[in-house]
Order: sequence, then C-alpha cells, then structure tokens
Amino acid sequence: MDQLDAMRLFVRVAEQGSFAAVAQQMGLARSVVTRRISALEARLGVKLLARSTRRLSLTSAGSLYLEKCRDIVSLVEVAETGLDAERQRPRGPIRVSLPVSFGQRHLAPALLEFTRQYPQISLKLDFTDRHSHLIEDGIDLAIRITERLGPQAVARRLGSVERVILASPAYLRRCGEPRHPGELTTHECLAYTLASSASWTFILDGERLNVPIRGRIEANSGSVLVQAAIEGLGIACQPRFLAEEALADGSLRAILTAYALPEIGIYAVLPGNRHIPFKVKALIDFLRERLRPGAGVSIPR
Repeated sequence: MDQLDAMRLFVRVAEQGSFAAVAQQMGLARSVVTRRISALEARLGVKLLARSTRRLSLTSAGSLYLEKCRDIVSLVEVAETGLDAERQRPRGPIRVSLPVSFGQRHLAPALLEFTRQYPQISLKLDFTDRHSHLIEDGIDLAIRITERLGPQAVARRLGSVERVILASPAYLRRCGEPRHPGELTTHECLAYTLASSASWTFILDGERLNVPIRGRIEANSGSVLVQAAIEGLGIACQPRFLAEEALADGSLRAILTAYALPEIGIYAVLPGNRHIPFKVKALIDFLRERLRPGAGVSIPR
C-alpha cells in the first residue's frame, strides 16, 4: 500500500472513528484496515489513533497528521478532477440518499437520465426520510428537504418546496373551516413525526407564530398523512407536490392560504468540507438543471 493510499485510509478511519465501518465500506476485513493503519504508524514512528474497546480517538500527533493528510488528498483530488473535467466524462460509483416521496416523484427520472448520459457512472440510491450520517454510511450526496440545515452542514441549495394546509370538504363541513392559524388548536391535526409534531409555524407580519396542534394520527410519511386528510380524518400540513392530484380533483382543499408558511429548502448536502469530486459536482449540476418548477416546487435560475 503506497503512502497516498495509506493517507486516504487514515482520513476515512479518523473521520468515521471506526475500523469496522471503513472495512465494510471498502469490502475489506477489519483486520486488514487495522494492519494498514498500524503499518502507517510504524512508518511514521508515532501513534495516530488511541484505541479502546468503545471507540477510536486521535492522538495529538494524529490530529496534526489528519489536517495535513486532508490537504494533500484534497490537492490530489483537485488534480484528478481537472483531468476528468478535460474529458467531461464523470465516472465511478456515487451513493445518494434521497427523501422517499420527493425522490421518487421529482428526482428518480433525472437520476436515471444521468446514468444513461454517463455510462461510466454507477448509482446506489437510498430512499429514506430519515437523515443518514453521511460519513458513517458512506454517502457521497444527500438530497434533503428541510426548513433549516445544521450549522456544520456543507450544502448547495437546489430550490424550495411550498407547503400548504390541507383538509377534505367532508372534514370542513363536519368540523368547520379555521379562519386563523390559532383556531387549529381546536381541530384534529395530522402530525408529521420527522418534523416538530407539537406545533405548526406560520409567518405573521414578519414574525413566526408557533401554533400548538393535537391529533390522534401521527406518521413519518407525508403521503400517509395526505391520504388521512383525504379520508376526512383531520387537517394536514404537507408539501404541495404530495397533494397536487387531490387538490386538482377536489378531494382536498387548501385552507388558511392568507397566512404564509416558512419555505422549505431543497439542498444537496455533502459529507464534508473537502473538495467535491467531479462526479458528484456533475450530478448536483445535472439535478439542478433537470428539476422542473411546478406542483409547489420552485427552482432558482
């Protein structure tokens, strides 16, 4: 194993804090990864990682070496990216994490088109509404739809999604139509458990108003909550793209439309602050170009 490969391996182990996780991602035995890191430490004459039964941690020498390794690996990636850019042919595997409904409706066609256009690319698509740990799970790119990202997130904004308050005509006839967000406290509300299920937020006169909600049905699937709203079981707050058909055929009505809801951003999230591989940058650019406005999706141009 040459020095550059050893540096790359060390960076992966240090970032993930696990020999086993790196071994699994690389298709190697854990003992092979451990032996290669030990050989690197022997060559340098210092301990880079402090090992315990529970976790790995960097030594002071390891922290300093990690910083230098990242710089060197990044420079090599920049050089290789330049060659790829000259050829204009993205290549290699990309593992992508995608939200289920939006991914299937709006992203999957573009992703399939990307593989047709670039036959040397292979995609592994993970559809989930839970936020994966990008580094630990070996994710190259995650598409996330959220009102706000964490402070350490490295991301590029792709667009935004409009949310609407939804109810069926039958529910509104039975329970009445709320005219102000505050009236939702007396209604049966359908809570999305991957967001804050305790309240819905509106923007009134430039200020945020958090309205407490209650209800008998909670789910981690927006599509299920839209269906529950269609069946008259309560009021839902969901992205417009999930309800476009029901709104068009009258199964649902948009209510409280005079009151703004915070915008939800569509983000391409990366696993770290290092140089973006050419293949991943190409995919991000491709998705941004192929995403089409409409059905409550807004794409900046």
